[in-house]
Formats: sequence, structure tokens, C-alpha cells
Amino acid sequence: MKLTHLFSGATAAIAGLAMSAQAATWDMPTPYPDATFHTVNIAGFAEDVAKATDGALEIKVHSAGSLFKHPEISKAVRSGQVPIGEFFLSLLANDDPAFGVDSLPFLATSYDDAERLWAAQKDVIDGLLDKQGLMALYAIPWPPQGLYTTKEINSIEDLAGLKFRTYNATLEEFANLAGAAPTQVEVPDIPQAFSTGRVEAMITSPSTGVNSKAWDFLSHYTDIQAWIPKNIVVVNKRAFRRLDDATQKAVLDAAAAAEARGWDMSRAETSEKVKVLAENGITVSQPSPELIEGLKAIGAHMLEGWQNKAGDAGEALMEAYNK
Repeated sequence: MKLTHLFSGATAAIAGLAMSAQAATWDMPTPYPDATFHTVNIAGFAEDVAKATDGALEIKVHSAGSLFKHPEISKAVRSGQVPIGEFFLSLLANDDPAFGVDSLPFLATSYDDAERLWAAQKDVIDGLLDKQGLMALYAIPWPPQGLYTTKEINSIEDLAGLKFRTYNATLEEFANLAGAAPTQVEVPDIPQAFSTGRVEAMITSPSTGVNSKAWDFLSHYTDIQAWIPKNIVVVNKRAFRRLDDATQKAVLDAAAAAEARGWDMSRAETSEKVKVLAENGITVSQPSPELIEGLKAIGAHMLEGWQNKAGDAGEALMEAYNK
């Protein structure tokens, strides 16, 4: 009887472990609202993981900064507070300049250029993240960044003195070089920041403009196509290693599918969202030659500064990009 009870207890314990594995949940903070195509893509990634693992791993998406604010997400994943998260890659530019190369103005302004840049950047990024106990799963570009303002902008001089929304060190430098006044504002706070006069101008994607209903608080969109920055999804390496081989493969396969899908979504997003801006009354225009000239001059200055800070690694990255 005792032996029977022993086997019965062992069987129950094994069943309990199996149930625990089936109920495993990864909380995943993301900075953007549910309607943002990055978040839609992440929801697809989570669904793919759940399906491939038969529910053994569930990724619960916490969107719009509801679990951690955007600047805190990378630190939360690194410290193990959450196993996985999404953030804007160049937010880590203060850790190493290589993280911010895709936000340099007028370096990569087409999707073909952006793909070449990511190919040149990825090994460097993987090495840097590895030192932080992180592993990249995939990265997705935003549409080319445009200029949103409350008035017509025809030259760099027109930006002088404007309160300019920033979200990383690179854009803060850009605002300063343009003579604007940089102000840190995260995506969920954009409408209030404009409505209260805290900011008067920003450079961001057509996606963010539409999701923020920019027509409620500004009037002009200038399609400067300044750069094509990326969001990255990373996983804590310790958390990833705790998964069995089959689950690890499911996560990596879903990530590869999400990257391919996300790049296609970004391309489709560009023309679609610019059209929505115009349909809602925003004046959409191409930049004047004077504005482009001034913007490119700032971009060249920032690239030179970036190369000086990035050293040998930055030089190798740019050589790979320019091949």
C-alpha cells in the first residue's frame, strides 16, 4: 500500500509539473498601443509561440507602457523582472553608439538601405546585448520618419526656438543642432504635450502620427524621410536557457516569422498612413530644397561625431554597410 501511495504521489507530482509547464507565462512589456503595427506583429508572434508549443509557453503582451515605461523596458528584461520585451533600439545609444546608428539623419532613408544597415549592425548588436545578458530575437523598422509641426517649415531656420519632442540622445542632438528646444516626450503623451504647448514639433513615423491622431493638435507633415529606426525584441538569456530545446526552437522560429512579416507591414504602413494624415486635414508636403540641404548638413555633422565616438567598431560597421 505504501509503495502504491508512493507511485501515486510521484505520478501526481509529475502531472503537476506538466500542468505548471503548460501554464508558463512570459510577461512582455511593449511601449506602443495595440493598434500600432509593431504591437499587432508582436501579438502574432505571441500567438505563433503559443500554437507551436501547444500552450506550454504563453507570452502575455502588456502594451502602451502599461507594465513598464518605455525607457525602463530594456533594464527590466536585463534584470530578469520580465523575460522578454520590446523597445526602440537607439534608446541604448548611450550604452554604445552602435545601438543608435539607424537613427542618424539621412544615413539610411530607404528600406533597401535599412536592410543593409541592419545586416551590417546585427553582429555588433548581438555582441553588445550578450554582454548585458540579453539576446535579440528580431528587429522591425518604423516607416521613414517625417516632420510634424504646427506651422509650415521651409528651412532649418524655421525650426529655431520650437519646442521639439525627443525620445533619445540622437534626436536631442538633432534638435539642438537645428536650434530647437528638445523636450523628452513618450508616445502615449504626445497628444497632451502638443495640446498644452509643451511641444510644437516632432520627427516621427506616419504610424505614430495616425495612432496619436495628430490632426487634433497640429497642421503640417513634411515628408523628409529622415531615417528608418528600428524596434527590437529581446529576451533575457537566463530565461531563454531555461526553456527546453523544442520551446526554444518555437520561439526562434516565431521570431524569424515576425521579422519577415514586420518588415512587410512597415513597408505597407508608410503610404497607407501618410494618406490617412492627408484625409484628416493635415497638410502633407515634400520638403523644400533649402530644408533638405539644411537637414543633410546636420546629418553629415552627426555622422562624423558618431564615427568619432564609435571607434574601430563603428568604422567596421560603416565599412560593412557601404560595401
